[in-house]
Amino acid sequence: MPTFEVLPRFTADLQNLTPARRQRFHRVVLDAFVPDLRTGLFRPGLRIKGVSSAPGVYELSWFMGPGPAGRATWQYGQEQIRGTRHIVWRRIGTHAILTGP
Repeated sequence: MPTFEVLPRFTADLQNLTPARRQRFHRVVLDAFVPDLRTGLFRPGLRIKGVSSAPGVYELSWFMGPGPAGRATWQYGQEQIRGTRHIVWRRIGTHAILTGP
């Protein structure tokens, strides 16, 4: 299991999501993102790509249903446990978070 940390802005963003959207994000992370981190190959449905305005920062699409798309930004951090990926969660919300990822 990778280690992770959250930036204060991510925590504030997360609190602004509906409970259903928070649950959806956690489910996508546990069921898809974490397993893909282990293999090093992300499934296309996560739509992971670099944020062009912020080198080293990536975006993840965790909801593409009705209403605004759910996105989260993250970056790799320094390993906390040898051989285990460390993720720094930066922002979460809609496409609007990409203006300050």
